[in-house]
This record gives sequence, structure tokens and C-alpha cells, in this order.
Amino acid sequence: MITPVIMAGGSGSRLWPLSRSLYPKQFLNLNGHGTMLQQTLQRLSGLLVETPVIICNEEHRFIVAEQLRELNQTASILLEPVGRNTAPAIALASKIVMETKDSLILILAADHVIKNKAAFVDAVEKAISLAETGKLVTFGIVPTEAHTGYGYIKRGEAVDDNGYQVNAFVEKPNAVIAKKYLEGKEHYWNSGMFLMKASRYLEELNQFRPDIYQACKCALANTSKDEDFIRLDKDAFEKCPDESVDYAVMEKTADAVVVPLNAGWSDIGSWSALWDVNDKDADGNTVIGDSIIHETTNSLIQGGDRLITTVGVDNLVIVDTKDALLIACKDKVQDVKKIVEQLKVKGRDEYKNHREVYRPWGKYDSIDNGKRYQVKRITVKPGEKLSLQMHHHRAEHWIVVSGTAKVTNGDKTFLVTENESTYIPIGVVHSLENPGQLPLEMIEVQSCSYLGEYDIVRFDDRYGRV
Repeated sequence: MITPVIMAGGSGSRLWPLSRSLYPKQFLNLNGHGTMLQQTLQRLSGLLVETPVIICNEEHRFIVAEQLRELNQTASILLEPVGRNTAPAIALASKIVMETKDSLILILAADHVIKNKAAFVDAVEKAISLAETGKLVTFGIVPTEAHTGYGYIKRGEAVDDNGYQVNAFVEKPNAVIAKKYLEGKEHYWNSGMFLMKASRYLEELNQFRPDIYQACKCALANTSKDEDFIRLDKDAFEKCPDESVDYAVMEKTADAVVVPLNAGWSDIGSWSALWDVNDKDADGNTVIGDSIIHETTNSLIQGGDRLITTVGVDNLVIVDTKDALLIACKDKVQDVKKIVEQLKVKGRDEYKNHREVYRPWGKYDSIDNGKRYQVKRITVKPGEKLSLQMHHHRAEHWIVVSGTAKVTNGDKTFLVTENESTYIPIGVVHSLENPGQLPLEMIEVQSCSYLGEYDIVRFDDRYGRV
């Protein structure tokens, strides 16, 4: 049996403004077939697999849990307090897997597109016999163009009918060298996907990078479990070196094997990559959302709540969200990350948060704000509850638009129904719950001098937030 290990960290800054650090691309639905994480999980249905291990950032844990719930699927969710790259992450997952048995682990990224599921399953099945003999198998993507944005794997002698020894891992080439790789047919794109025994990975890691091995061992020595969440020892893990699995193990081991994979793969590393994999009209346009276009060619138009119209444009990427609009030449979209860097330097929240923010209990949309007020539209899922809390600086008015709210306001608890409201004074302990079967929709008007999210003192929270 195989235990899938799904890497769901990362910020996906090249897909800003849709992807942001608190809601990155792996949790987005980019092609209408579920989120990228959900597609990764569904892709496993053709294989005999154990319960997956998903590795994600602490701040993304409820997004992962909700997307699993939507699929009616379970997983062990390993929370990284800080990012330390793929070599430590795989080590942590390997040790967790070995608590039950020495399983094969299938390392997958949560943000890849694979169009041909059957070809993916076939490649994994071909790799099983190699991994069971102790080989560390990586999957090399059969290149379709002379791409300069990927690292490459050069194959060596055939190991069996399915795989080849890894001759070398090659850094991203220039255009001339990439063309030679394509013509020579001995190089594959480095996918970052692997199949190996958990014990074999740990053996090789301990041989080549014992510092990483020991740091991960210490981080797991004092874990805590909260439902499906596994929390590491933060102080111990922060001391772990930051290193990729390629540098730490795969480039050093004598047992690296590559199995070719030709399955319509893309890592969706930019808006142009998303344009590549999506359907296009007769003029080469990918149009998502409410748009009217005229004399527009070879463009990606990603709409939100507003109508987008274009006239006489070519080779553009246009992405509209509630609080930010991106317009870029399709040939320059790799530089979108430079906009994100500027947002960080300027201290602007648009690199981190959407205007619409998801919480474990639902979501809120900051629809208006001024110097001493802020207006939010709040949606609470059936049966969910906000924390018991208070604010030192702001008062709140709650108006129920639809559904029923169970409100705790000081020492009173009561129901508020459609077209009714209540007022929460500064300093009063309060909470909000949806006791009904339908989503609760309400408007919250906050007033006072400081309206930030840091003005929350939590006394009780079912989701473990501090």
C-alpha cells in the first residue's frame, strides 16, 4: 500500500491577486473542477492508498480541513509552524508513517495540474516495484517545449522496462541549452514528485544530512494532536535547516531512479501557465467570469464580481478581484511576484488577505470602511460558532439579513432573526452562533478608533485559536 504525502505549503505569489499568502493557489479552483488540493486527492482514486498525510502551514489548517470535509475525506494534517522546505517536510511525514508501518510514500505537490489521470496512475504503478527494492523514484515530466523555467533530470542507464538511473539533476537552463535537452530526449522536467519507502528516505537523509534528520526527530518528540491536526515542537523545528529534497538527498544518493511521466502536467507557476492548460476560444482567449470582449486575442481574462470588457487587446492577462486588479503582458507574468514584494515593503495587506476572508466558521467580506467605522458582511455556516470574545476598542452592531443568530451579549443569550439587530458595547464579552440548517447572513458595523483584527481577546474557541 501507498501512503500519499501531499505538500500543501507555499504562497503562490506568481498568481497574485487571486493567490495570496493566507489563501494561496493550492486552495483555489482555477479550472472549474475543484480546488488544486482537492484535484490532487481525487487523482489518487485509481491507486490503492492509505489515509493521506497533508503538510501545510499552521495558518492554512482550517482551509485544508474544510476542503477535506467537502470531499468527505479524512487525512492526517501535519502543521508546520515555519517553512523549512521539502527535505524536512518529507522526513516528518516519513516518521509519522512509520509509526504504523514502513509504507511506500508518494510525495505530491498540492498545486499541480495533471490532465491525464490514467497516465499518472500508470506511472505510479510502474514505479512501485522499483521503490519496493529500495530505489528512490522521482517522476520526470516528458518535456513538450524547451522550457527555461524548470529544472531538469538527465536519465542514465535503464534500470528495468519502466525507469532509468538518474545521471544528473540540472538547474534551470537558458533557451539554447533547453532546446538541446528537448531534441536529445534524455532530459525530463523535474516534477518534484517521488515514490520511495519511508525508511529508505530516512536512511539516506541521516547519511547525507544528519542535521536535518536530528532536527526533525526532535521536532516530533513533543508533538500535540488536536483532532486530525498534528502540531510540532515549534522551537525545535525552527532550528531545522531549510533545504530541498533534491539537494539534501536526491543529488547525493546512488539509488535515485527516474520514471517518465507524460500526463499533461503543469505546476501552474504563472498566469501564462494557467492560460496554457485552460480551454480557449477561436481567438486564443481563456475567459473565466462575466466578460464581454471585442477584437481580443491570445489573452487570459479572469473575472470576479464585476463585468470585464476589452477592446482591441492582445496577449494580456487581466485578473479582477474585489480589492485588486492585475493587468499584465502575458510574456511578463513571471514578474508578478515583484508587485507582491512591493506590497510587502509598503505594508499593504493585499499581498496577504483578500477582501473576503475565510474562517473555520464561515467567512466575512469587508464591504466598506472609513476613519472610524468598518462594515462587514458575515456568513456563518450551519452549526458553527465564533469564539467567545471581547474588544477593547470597538463596538459592534449586528443586523441579521437571513437565518437565525444565537447571540451571547454579556450575561444574556438570545435569538436574533431576519431584520432584527443587536448592539455589542465596547468591552462586553460576546459570541455568535448559527443554530439553524441554513447559512446565517448578517451585516456587522464596527465603530471606534481602532478596527484591526488584533483587537480580539478570546476566552473560548472551539477551533483552538488563541
